[in-house]
Parts: sequence; structure tokens; C-alpha cells
Amino acid sequence: MSHFDDLGIDHIGYAVGDLDTALDLFTGHYGLDVYARSPQDLEGPGIHSVAVGLRDIRVVLTAAEGADHHTAAYVGDHGDGVSDIAFSTKDTAAAFRTAVGRGARPVAEPEEHDGVITASIAAFGDVVHTFVQRTDEADPLALPGLAPVAERRGATPAPGIHTVDHFAVCLEAGRLDPTVDFYRTVLDFEMVFTERIVVGGQAMESKVVQSPSGAVTLTLIEPDLSREPGQIDTFLKNHGGAGIQHIAFATDDIVDDVGRLTEGGIGFLTTPGTYYDLVPERLTLARHALEELRSLSILVDEDQDGQLLQIFTKSVHPRATLFFEIIERLGAKTFGNGNIKALYTAVEMENARAERDGRP
Repeated sequence: MSHFDDLGIDHIGYAVGDLDTALDLFTGHYGLDVYARSPQDLEGPGIHSVAVGLRDIRVVLTAAEGADHHTAAYVGDHGDGVSDIAFSTKDTAAAFRTAVGRGARPVAEPEEHDGVITASIAAFGDVVHTFVQRTDEADPLALPGLAPVAERRGATPAPGIHTVDHFAVCLEAGRLDPTVDFYRTVLDFEMVFTERIVVGGQAMESKVVQSPSGAVTLTLIEPDLSREPGQIDTFLKNHGGAGIQHIAFATDDIVDDVGRLTEGGIGFLTTPGTYYDLVPERLTLARHALEELRSLSILVDEDQDGQLLQIFTKSVHPRATLFFEIIERLGAKTFGNGNIKALYTAVEMENARAERDGRP
């Protein structure tokens, strides 16, 4: 039995420059609630954290105002973004010891605070993985330095997003295979999908790795430098290296949720009307009406296991890097590969708009 068989997503560590702005995004627009706060400066002066969540989605926002701290360094190098994909585990010490023994770079040794045992290893770019173990006496949501609060800030009624479906990771050219090898040999992930994507003069390579439990999925992408520069190259330039390009939130009713989120102020990428004219030639919809999808710009795709519906938000990041995805799976196990060209085109249009607006 592997020490990584039980890995799940405990929470997303999100480094921010302005805590109030980040809270407004996740609570006011995505409907997450505040469930814990640091009662005092966390780890030192000027360092504050707030945990927000909705169902099985948990995000810990940390700001380090003028502090000599890894959060401040992350924000300085990359802007707001995912600095930690934290894994739940039954044995932090064993997971950490095994990972380091297999070649992972240690970041933080195992420590216990208030019944929560954590340890961290380096992942890709400046992102880390923190192993989180809670003793039987610990609160299921407890994290070191955070005190539970009852503070409803989320949208009412909350959308139905419930879990993190996957993370999309942009890597520098030449780093795809070594990163896949890291997850396979260090953390016992499996490679479940691979594809070369060509759009016009641009191309990228994609490989998907998944934890033994299936609870953690990473879509890893690198650009093909022999082709024209594209959105992956733009991300790497604006972000300052490898990192999380988007987080996909799963829902059981994408039409309802996209409508709620749109009303809550979330902007989504639009899709050309001709895309929907051609849908009947590609597949027969298993759920939702074509005109509902058209009105909301929701994409639909199909694989041998079923269908999926997805849509991508406009990036509100100052560097036009990080964005989000809403996805509903109707049996499909892939990632909307038939929609990638449409996504690629939409993101290219958004990048061009950002340049016109004077953003990097």
C-alpha cells in the first residue's frame, strides 16, 4: 500500500496582495463563505490568512503586507495566485518522508499544531504541496494559525459548485516530461491522458496526471517553441514562469450555476455563434437545450464515456493570467479536447483585448 493512496485536495493556498479584494472575488462573486481567520498576525507582523469554502472547495487566502515572507515573494514575482495545492493524508510524516526519499525537495518539515500535522515539498515553479493530517480530535476544517468563525459573506443563494475538478498547469518548454515523471515516481500519480494540440501556427503538448484516489487531477501543458508563440507562452511570460493557469470547479447544473455567477458579476469568455450551429453535427445533447448553451456561451464535448459541459471565465488578474472554469460532467472523463480550439481562440482574443487595455 502506498502512502499516497488516500491523497485528496485539502485546500488551495492562494497568495494575495490585497486580502479584501481577494475576499470580494471568492465570497461576493463565487459564493464561498469565510470559515476561519488568523486571530493575529500569522507567522509574523503583517501576515494574515482567511479561509473560505463552499461544500468541498476550500481556499486559504494569505496576504503578507510588506513582510519578508514567501507569500510576499510569490505575489511580487507572479501576482495573486495558487502557491500551494495542499493534500489531505492520513500520515503526513510518512508521506513527507517517502516523497523526500524519492527525490522531492523538502520545504517544511513535519510540524503539529492543535492536532493538525503539516509538511511541505516543492512541486513546480514556486508552487508547493503541503501534506495535511488531522488527528481524531481535530476539527475537520482546522488549520494551524486559523480560528473558526461563523461569517457568512457568500452570495445568496450560493451556486452549486462543489469540488475542484482539476488544475491546469503551464510549464516551460522541456519541463512537461520531467514534471510528469515527478508526479509518477514521487507521488504515485498515474498519467491518464496525453495529447498534442495544434491551432493554426501554434501548438502545445498536454499530459494529465491523477492521484491514485482520483481526487487530484493536474492537466500539465507546455508550449512547442518550434511553432508560433501562443497563450501558454504569454502566460509564462506574464506570470514569470510555471504556475496554475486555471482552476476548474465542478457543478451538477452548469446552466443554473453560470446564470447565478453571471448575475453575481463573473464575466465569462464568449463563443462564436457558429460553434452552436455545428453542435448537432458533432453530438446529441444528453442534457440542457442548445439555445441555453448558446445564450450562456457554454461549450459541450463528448468522449467514449459520456459528455461534459464547460465554460471559462475572463481573467480579472492584473497580469491577465489566472482564470477559472466551471465544468459539468455527464460521464465524460476527458477535458473537453474537442473544445480546446475554441478555448484557445477565445483566450487569444482575451489576450489581445488585454493588450489594447494596456495590461501586460
